[in-house]
Amino acid sequence: MTPDTPTKEKANVPHTKKPKWLRVKLPTGKKYTELRGLVDKYQLNTICTSGSCPNMGECWGEGTATFMILGNICTRSCGFCGVKTGRPETVDWEEPEKVARSIKIMNIKHAVLTSVDRDDLKDGGSIIWAETIQAVRRMNPSTTLETLIPDFQGNTTNIDRIVKVHPEVVSHNIETVRRLTREVRIQAKYDQSMEVLHYLKTAGVRRTKSGIMLGLGEKEEEVIQTLHDLRAAEVDVVTIGQYLQPSKKHLGVKNFIPPEQFAKYEAIGKDLGFRHVESGALVRSSYKAHKHIH
Repeated sequence: MTPDTPTKEKANVPHTKKPKWLRVKLPTGKKYTELRGLVDKYQLNTICTSGSCPNMGECWGEGTATFMILGNICTRSCGFCGVKTGRPETVDWEEPEKVARSIKIMNIKHAVLTSVDRDDLKDGGSIIWAETIQAVRRMNPSTTLETLIPDFQGNTTNIDRIVKVHPEVVSHNIETVRRLTREVRIQAKYDQSMEVLHYLKTAGVRRTKSGIMLGLGEKEEEVIQTLHDLRAAEVDVVTIGQYLQPSKKHLGVKNFIPPEQFAKYEAIGKDLGFRHVESGALVRSSYKAHKHIH
């Protein structure tokens, strides 16, 4: 990392006041209450709870939840991400069974799996990824799966381990427009992510997916170009949401995108041929994920 490379510590931008359309309703409903009780009772680890996702009540009510594997310390230091950066702990080879058991306890119909980046591992964590998918299949044969994977530094051997176990959806987030990638994602590369997404499709993945955050200073034409690039990579599903600053140490919100702009991007995405476009201020990668397999 060069001295000029942006870091979370350098950002230190104060929180920007949120507009009215970003107000979140507290999660409610019988299904949510049941799952909340199970998570607390068995101390289950979901991104939904640890990330305080605004859509938790809605997703849980529809039987969808997101789980993070390979620990909670990332080898990368993306300026937007609330996950800790540092030296990860050793791989827990019992994790696949633990995740599969959590999904069974919660009676999840559609599970989303994601992970930190593990650039410290030769396989990038792809072996645990494959074993987790297989464990979920064995213990929960009726549960469908979406895998939100890292770029694995473009290593196709590692990517192939995911492809070979056939999750219904494979997702990899582009996160932002080309111009802002170095500042927002730091160690990641825009073109490499696009190549990973295209490789997934050519390798036989039936449904591919990616996500974009807005409010980091991108221009409308840059967002539209990113949508064009994703379609050129044969991506099927795209999610577009508002970036929210996790803390004062992270990149600040440059602007809040109004609902009508999200609607405009949704219309453009549909015209470009995406099978599904989820576009709105509170949309996150796994929002309405269960609908993206059909």
